[in-house]
Amino acid sequence: MRTAFLLALAALLSTQSSTAQKNTVPTERWSNEKIWFSPTFRSEGVYGIRSMADGVHYTSLEYTDSGNAVVKFAYRTGEAVDTLAKSTDVFGGEGRISGYQFSADEQQLLVSSAHESIYRHSYSASYHVYRIGGGDAGQPLLADGAKVRLATFSPTGDKVAYVQENNLWVVGLVADSAPVQLTSDGRWNEVINGASDWVYEEEFGKDRGFYWSPNGQYIAYYRFDESAVREFGMPMYGSLYPDPYTFKYPKAGEINSEVSIHAVDVDAQRTMELTKVDGDNYIPRIMWMGNTEDLMVMRMNRHQNKMELMRFDLGSGGDAAPAAEMLFVEEAATHVPVQDNFTFLSDGTFLMTSMMDGYNHLYHIQGTEDRKQLTKGAWDITSVHGYDAKRKVVYYSGSWAGATQQHEAKVDLKGRMTQLDDTPGTHGVSWSKTFDYAIHDHSDAATPARYVLRDRKWREIRMLRDNAGLRETLSNYAVSPREFFTFKDDAGEELNCWMMKPTDFDPAKKYPVYVAIYGGPGVNTVNDSWGGTTFYWHNLLCQEGYIVVSCDPRGTPKRGRDFEHSTYLQLGKLETEDFIDLAEHLSAKDYIDGDRIGIQGWSYGGYMTLLAMTKGADHYAAGISVAPVSNWRFYDSIYTERFMRTPQENADGYDDNSPINHAEKLKGELLLVHGSADDNVHFQNAMEMVDALVAEGKDFDFFAYPNRNHGIYGGNTRLHLFDMMLDFLRENL
Repeated sequence: MRTAFLLALAALLSTQSSTAQKNTVPTERWSNEKIWFSPTFRSEGVYGIRSMADGVHYTSLEYTDSGNAVVKFAYRTGEAVDTLAKSTDVFGGEGRISGYQFSADEQQLLVSSAHESIYRHSYSASYHVYRIGGGDAGQPLLADGAKVRLATFSPTGDKVAYVQENNLWVVGLVADSAPVQLTSDGRWNEVINGASDWVYEEEFGKDRGFYWSPNGQYIAYYRFDESAVREFGMPMYGSLYPDPYTFKYPKAGEINSEVSIHAVDVDAQRTMELTKVDGDNYIPRIMWMGNTEDLMVMRMNRHQNKMELMRFDLGSGGDAAPAAEMLFVEEAATHVPVQDNFTFLSDGTFLMTSMMDGYNHLYHIQGTEDRKQLTKGAWDITSVHGYDAKRKVVYYSGSWAGATQQHEAKVDLKGRMTQLDDTPGTHGVSWSKTFDYAIHDHSDAATPARYVLRDRKWREIRMLRDNAGLRETLSNYAVSPREFFTFKDDAGEELNCWMMKPTDFDPAKKYPVYVAIYGGPGVNTVNDSWGGTTFYWHNLLCQEGYIVVSCDPRGTPKRGRDFEHSTYLQLGKLETEDFIDLAEHLSAKDYIDGDRIGIQGWSYGGYMTLLAMTKGADHYAAGISVAPVSNWRFYDSIYTERFMRTPQENADGYDDNSPINHAEKLKGELLLVHGSADDNVHFQNAMEMVDALVAEGKDFDFFAYPNRNHGIYGGNTRLHLFDMMLDFLRENL
C-alpha cells in the first residue's frame, strides 16, 4: 500500500520570476487530458542505469531503428563506447529486450522478453542467453521457448536457475544440456518452490525465492506449503461466462503458509532442509553472508515484534543439515521493521539498520551482545545505498533536516558522519559499484528533478538531465506554489502540512478546500519534492477555484518510532482525530469556507476518507474514496497484523475503526470507486461498504472498473477516473 508526491515555496517563486520575463500572463489551461492522457508534462529522468564491475562504465537499454540494444557508456563523459547486444542479434530478427542481467564475468547476458505480469513484482518471461562479442544469435534458455520466472546466472556463469510451474530448475549452458528439475512437488495453489506466495511478495517485497551461493555450489530456496491457506476468487469479465481467478490470500487472523528453507547442492543434487516455520512465524529474508558458505536466515514471529538472525554454515561438512547459530535478536513492544540494509564484512561482522534506540539508525553488529551505533539523532535513515569496502564508509539517505526533507551522507566505521548536500528538498543517489561516480538527483516542491554526475568527493562533473523542457512548458501555465505549514493537533503533536491556493487568490473571498491524503504507515504526502502528475492535478483544482491541502497525521514515517507506531492496535483512530483537527484548523481561517471542505484518498487514503466522512461527518462535506480498505478483517495477514495483531486478539481495534460500522454517520456527498480485479485491497471492501450504506439508507455515488487492479489504470482508465472525480467535485463541493 503505497503512493507519494510534494513542494517548497521559495524555489518556486524564483522559478516563476525567471519565467515571468518571457511570459508574464500564463496562456495555457490545465486539463485532465493533458495530465493523464498526453505527453504534455513529460519529465526527463535517468532510468535503467546499471553500473559495470569496473565502476567507470554503465549500461542502459537504448532504442534503435529496428528494436533496442544494451549499450555501454562511460560515466565521466556519457559517451557510448560499445554496443553489447542488439535485440536483432539476440533474437535473430524481430523482438525487443525487456530486461537483462550480466554473468559475473560480464561476458554473457541473460535477456528477458515478452514479460507477463503476475502480481506487483512477479512476472514470467522468455529468456535468451547471449555471449557478448561472440557473433552468434542468442540461444533460448529452453529449447521449447517456454516462459519461466526469476531466471538467474550461477556465479560461475555456466548455469541458469529458474522457476517453472512452482518448481526449481537448473540448466547448464553447454551444448545439448538438458534442464534438471531440483524440486518435484510444486503445484499451483498448493506448493511453491523458489518463488514466494502472494502475501510474502506484497508485504515483504520479494517475489524471488532462491539464491545461488557465492561459489555456485548451492542454491538456497524457499518452499511454501500454502495448501491450507484459503483461496480468494475474482471474476474476470470479457467472456460469456466470466472466468474466476483464484489465488491463495491469507486474511488477518487466518491460516498462513508453512515456510521452510532448503539448500540444494546443485551438482550432487542433494537437498537438505535448514529450518521450517509454521503459519504463526515468518522468514522474511534469507541471504548469503558475503563470499562464504554461510547463509543468514531472518525469522520473525507472527506479531512481527521479535526478529532473529540465524547463521547456517553449509561448509561445515557432512550430509546432515548444519545447526543454526543465533547472531542477533531484536524485540519491540510494537513491531520490528523488515529491512534489507545488511552488509557483511570480511571479518564476519555485519552492518544493519534498526530502530532499537527509537529512530532508524546504522549499527555495526560484532556479536549477539556486541553492537556499535554508527549514526545517532532524532531522525531516521530512509535508505542505505551501499558500503565502500575500500574506504570503509557507508552511504545513506536520512531525514535529519525534518520529515519533509531527504539528504545524503556517509559515515565511517568509527561513526564519523559527513553530510554530502545541504540544499533544501529531496535528494537521491545511485552509486557506481566502486563508488567512484554518483548519479545525484535533487528536486523540491517547486522544481522538477535535476540529475547530476558527481565524483567520489561529491564534485559535479556534468549535468545529465535538468528538465529544462518541462520548466519551459510549465512557464505557460499558472502554477500554484505549495506553502508548507504546521499546526498542533488536540493531542499536542505538531503535524506537517502544505497548502496550494488559486493563483488569483483573494483573501477576502471564501474558498472550498480539497484535502488530499494517504495518512498511513510508510508513506508521507508532505514532502519537499516535485509532485509530478499529482501536482498537476492539484493545479487543475486550484484553477477550478479550490484550495488544496495535505497533511501527514500520526502514524506516518521519518519522525521516529514513537510517532510512527503511535497508531499501533488502532489503525484509523488517531489519524481520523488528526484530520478532524485539520478541518477545524482550516475552518478558522477567514478565506476558507468551513462548510465546503472535501477529502480524497486512495488505498489507505481511501480508508481514511471513509472514516473522515463518517466519524468526521460534521467536518467534511464531500469525499472521494478510491480502492479503500473498509474493514481490516478483509486485508492480508502480514500487513494488518503488523499494526493490529489478529482480530481474535484485538476485535475492538478492528471494529471500532471500520468505516462499515459507522455508515449511519454519513452526512456529506460520497464517491466510492474500486477496481473489480484488485488482488491487493479486494473489491469485497467496496461491496461491504456499499451494503452498509444501503442498510442505513444513505445516498452516495459508486463506480466500479471491470478487471482493473489496485492501480486502476490502462488505456483511457485514468482519464475517465479523474474526469469523474472532477465532475463530482464541481457538483458537490
